[in-house]
Amino acid sequence: MAKEGHKYIFVLGGVMSGVGKGVVTSSIGLLLERKGYPVNLIKVDPYLNVDAGTMNPTEHGEVFVLRSGLETDQDMGNYERFLGRDLTNDDYMTSGMVYQSVIARERALEYGGKCVETIPHVRDEILHRLEKAAAYNGSRVSVIEIGGTIGDFQNALFIEAARVLKMTQPEDVLFVMVSYLPTPGTLGEMKTKPTQTAVRDLNSYGVQPDFIIARSKEPIDEKRKEKLAIWCNVRKDRIIAAPDIKSIYEAPVNFEKDKFSTALQDALKLPEKRKASLSAWKKFALATVDAAAPEVHIAVVGKYFDTGDFVLSDAYLSVIEAIKFSAAKLGRQAKISWINSKDIERNGNQAVAALAQYDGIIVPGGFGETGIEGKIRAVQFAREKKIPYFGLCYGMQLMVIEYARNVLGLKGAHTTEVKKNAEDPVVDVMLEQKKHLADNKYGGTMRLGAYPCYLKRGTLARLAYKKELVEERHRHRYEINPAYVKRLEDAGLVFSGTSPDGVLMEISELPRSMHPFMLGTQFHPEFQARPLAPHPLFTEFLKVAVAQNRKRR
Repeated sequence: MAKEGHKYIFVLGGVMSGVGKGVVTSSIGLLLERKGYPVNLIKVDPYLNVDAGTMNPTEHGEVFVLRSGLETDQDMGNYERFLGRDLTNDDYMTSGMVYQSVIARERALEYGGKCVETIPHVRDEILHRLEKAAAYNGSRVSVIEIGGTIGDFQNALFIEAARVLKMTQPEDVLFVMVSYLPTPGTLGEMKTKPTQTAVRDLNSYGVQPDFIIARSKEPIDEKRKEKLAIWCNVRKDRIIAAPDIKSIYEAPVNFEKDKFSTALQDALKLPEKRKASLSAWKKFALATVDAAAPEVHIAVVGKYFDTGDFVLSDAYLSVIEAIKFSAAKLGRQAKISWINSKDIERNGNQAVAALAQYDGIIVPGGFGETGIEGKIRAVQFAREKKIPYFGLCYGMQLMVIEYARNVLGLKGAHTTEVKKNAEDPVVDVMLEQKKHLADNKYGGTMRLGAYPCYLKRGTLARLAYKKELVEERHRHRYEINPAYVKRLEDAGLVFSGTSPDGVLMEISELPRSMHPFMLGTQFHPEFQARPLAPHPLFTEFLKVAVAQNRKRR
């Protein structure tokens, strides 16, 4: 169990979703850690899925994979990036996980024959998980983001658990509400009423916010701080401005303008340790928004962009952030364009030729048949026009399929994920995965989490990493078919990264003599890219893209 006097900060959302609870949670963690307090961050997702792995990315956004292999919400990626370290299974919780545990305990007679009910048993399981996470991490403060918005039926039980914790440990629990203050264009005035209503909704749960994070287009002014303080019963100095910013990495710096970390420290009665040092973070945050930095133009050719008339870039969130980190390190501004591979399929040569304007092309991960031929055409264009190319997971598999078709001459080359009886199954389901698919066991059964990869000498991958053995995170069922490896290598393709036993092909590339940068990874390097420690493969890719930019311009 967590130590007595352990501190808890609950982050909740008011008015509407998508206003930045995850960024606020990440920022609180960063600021408190810089003050010397060990912190653990927890994401609570109120859906009944046991994990995020079975969700559609166009609805839910990216599935972030922990080192352990747990498939989680994309906010866990933000937490890792802000803290600069790996998180654990205990730092993630869904309603599905909670109910699954309670039902398993009931089946094992662990409730001693009692009638098992939502209150207290499900609520107490939530509290048990919070305490367990704190104890496992050895933290002083737990920051818990409760997904959804105040008033949602789904997250009410988690708020109830937080209320009970506040009741039993009143000096150890804080509630931070992230709420949006709109400025309607026809009025030109920031309105506080939606936030007042959200606070009243929260009060109906028996919970009073200690802090309000005022999300808005412009910084909240003193008059509206006073208004919120009066009507929401929150101290004026605990209403923290959170205006729109160019980069989420500016958020912790902005919060310190309102002395947010000191206010949290005082509210929790934490002893003074040291002043937060944000110098390296500030330098990085400034680099991400440096308008004077030369641009590098990158095309991300994906298929999870369709959400009505809008573009959902969140499906590739970690890829986007990894690009930004490496660009900042190189003193560049990354200009990223979203290219829908289905548009390439529909519009043919004209659409694929438009890729010539970019300094580099990335094909990220994905599943299934939709848009696959558009991606393969993009890979072919990058190879033939010698545009730097970086393929991630599916992006590597399609790179190998394209090479088999157009260089090796295997016109029937395909993946059995799309074409079960492919003439040349260059990409095939992993042996241990076949039974899972036959039994319809999809959730949590892929090759997931961190695995070692051996890098061959004299290759682009080895040059980038500057080491022989690395560990990277995976999320896939299909691999390069070993039966085709020698033929592909004889045709010029290099498998520069393999599993230590040499059975699984983890990285494919073309020699520099054939292409400036044509490389794919079976794993997801984006999951380990951090603001102050960019991923070496993304950095090497952008270095070459920058060089190509200079040549072309």
